Amino acid sequence: MENSGKNKQILNFHDLIVYQNLYKAMKIVNIEIIPTLPREERFDLVDQMRRASKAAPALIAEGFAKRFQIKYWSKYLNDTIGECNEMIHHLSVCKDIYGKFVNSKTCDELINLYTITCKQLTKLGQSWRYYHTSK
Repeated sequence: MENSGKNKQILNFHDLIVYQNLYKAMKIVNIEIIPTLPREERFDLVDQMRRASKAAPALIAEGFAKRFQIKYWSKYLNDTIGECNEMIHHLSVCKDIYGKFVNSKTCDELINLYTITCKQLTKLGQSWRYYHTSK
């Protein structure tokens, strides 16, 4: 699923590295982090993490249909950055409060992945205007 070619044509949202990163992070959060959290967080932190981790790749998938409308595409990208920032916060809480339950190294790796993805989303928003006109 990873794209190693810099000039690969983007035909659908699956081709976007940001989508691939967010989908990977969503799987790790839901398979490796959430199940280890204490039961008392089931209706609070767990629900928020499930929603935010799933929302980020879904926003890219949904917004891709409006990629030619820069105003709308930019909103989807900005909303995705918001979901990533929310996940960085939630993962920090997991690590700092529930460190005996969760794998702190995995949390750090996910925080790093979300941070990198935020930067990629910002760059994508800046460069998208020129992507279709340069072909």
